[in-house]
Amino acid sequence: MTKKITGKTKLLGVIGHPVEHSLSPVMHNAAIAQLGLDYIYLPFPIEPQNLEVAIAGFAAVGVVGFSVTIPHKQAIIPLLSEITPLAQTIGAVNTVSRQNNQWVGTNTDIEGFIAPLQTTYKQDWSQKVAVILGNGGAARAVVAGCIQLGFAQIHVVGRNMQRLEEFRNSWSNSTLADKFQVHQWEELPKLIPQANLLVNTTPIGMYPKVDESPLSVEEIANLPTGAIAYDLIYIPKPTQFLHQAEKQGAIAIDGLEMLVQQGVAALKIWLHLETLPVEVMRQALQNHLRLGE
Repeated sequence: MTKKITGKTKLLGVIGHPVEHSLSPVMHNAAIAQLGLDYIYLPFPIEPQNLEVAIAGFAAVGVVGFSVTIPHKQAIIPLLSEITPLAQTIGAVNTVSRQNNQWVGTNTDIEGFIAPLQTTYKQDWSQKVAVILGNGGAARAVVAGCIQLGFAQIHVVGRNMQRLEEFRNSWSNSTLADKFQVHQWEELPKLIPQANLLVNTTPIGMYPKVDESPLSVEEIANLPTGAIAYDLIYIPKPTQFLHQAEKQGAIAIDGLEMLVQQGVAALKIWLHLETLPVEVMRQALQNHLRLGE
């Protein structure tokens, strides 16, 4: 049944550039339909130079809230009246809501990332070691998530020493700066055998380069059996990285669950609801991806 849009229908959406590949509308509109609410969630392609005027326009037309994706997650911060301490720490916003005629920004990527590690694969992380591949924006949410879970050691590995230094220094005004260490890629052979959680935050292995992996077969061969390999990429399923890790006896988690859970956290903020049809959202994405194959 097609949704009836009226003058009362409330607006939600996602901003990015490009944004036509976003799966957020599939997931959010499935949840909204299931809840029987008069909302619609739309993709808004917004070029960087138009960000400020677009946000002003959203306020003018009464948008309730929106998701923020690449390249706006950092650029949007100065345009918001308030950002949560969590988003401040990470230096990125992925969810904005309208509160008291002001834009408030937060970050639900952390919640999304840790959700499967808190529920499905629950463990006492305080004795465990996390190894994170990559030092871009996504790595920031993963570091914050691992700190929240209480990992004993957190190692961030990157290829460019200058970028790694910048990554480390960017946390210097937060209390989290001493909770992780940075390493160059050459140090991976000694880190992988210790890893209880190995996370890929790099885009390597993503469409169209689906046969690539951030790690060689030799490198991943040292991953302990029973470790968790977590790839933030969700297309293809499984990625080369997860395929190799599973061959080593690792548990694989892909980015689809993170996408679902950060979406759930965002909808709770916008709709002021405690419970949401998570399974409906997950199923909508899986069906959509299956049809797209």
